[in-house]
Amino acid sequence: MRNEALVGYLLHQRPYQEKRALYYLFSQQHGVIHGIGKKGAPLFMPLQLFATGKRDLKTFSQISIASQHTTQTGIAKDDGIATVLEALPYENITGQHQYAALYLNEILWRLLSTEDPMPVLWLHYQDSLSQLRRPLSANELRLCLRQFEQHLFNELGFSLILTHDSIENIIQPDDSYRSLPDVGLVPVLQNDIQTEHLDNTMGQFFFKGTDIIAMTQLGITDKTLNNWSKIHRQLIDHLLDYQPLQSRLLWQQQQRYQ
Repeated sequence: MRNEALVGYLLHQRPYQEKRALYYLFSQQHGVIHGIGKKGAPLFMPLQLFATGKRDLKTFSQISIASQHTTQTGIAKDDGIATVLEALPYENITGQHQYAALYLNEILWRLLSTEDPMPVLWLHYQDSLSQLRRPLSANELRLCLRQFEQHLFNELGFSLILTHDSIENIIQPDDSYRSLPDVGLVPVLQNDIQTEHLDNTMGQFFFKGTDIIAMTQLGITDKTLNNWSKIHRQLIDHLLDYQPLQSRLLWQQQQRYQ
């Protein structure tokens, strides 16, 4: 590409020389792009810039916050993407919501391939940032994250099958199941389920059949949120090869000192 105009959001940056930085940009046109540009680009703001370069590492120039008429939002439909112009507020994301936005950024730059266009996911990301600019309750914040994770899993080709267990038997309400990312839902005996401490420390999560059925029927709601959070966290950790998320560690530290 040569002086190609891009619109996107900065996911991550690293120092590069005295006045420049290495940027990981989630662009509307090409997905995640790596580039070198002048320091100072803000997080969580729609950016417009020009990109030049034939290799993986581009040169970014004329980086600025996009005008209100440049960014678009829309709803993904089976037959394409319906887009409408939106006047995004330019106040930034602050407070605890900032940790949530950092989390979204981190899972994107660590899980997405470079220069793989994902226009539908880009729109969902932009919509999530718009939600995080507004006051949200603790549950509304968690719902925002779980819904975006679900869109991310769909784009990555990971479908969570909750109607059948690992040997394709229908989920039974009176049975219990262990969730394994590579296998699915595995039936277990009730006396095999030990303490909640073991459940968390071993990275294994157990679910009642009635809870799994509720997840499939209701989707991600207040009632099913805790169970969706468990299964999503397990899949995210699996995709990251169980390497820690810095945004999650920052959130835990912030909660500890409140």
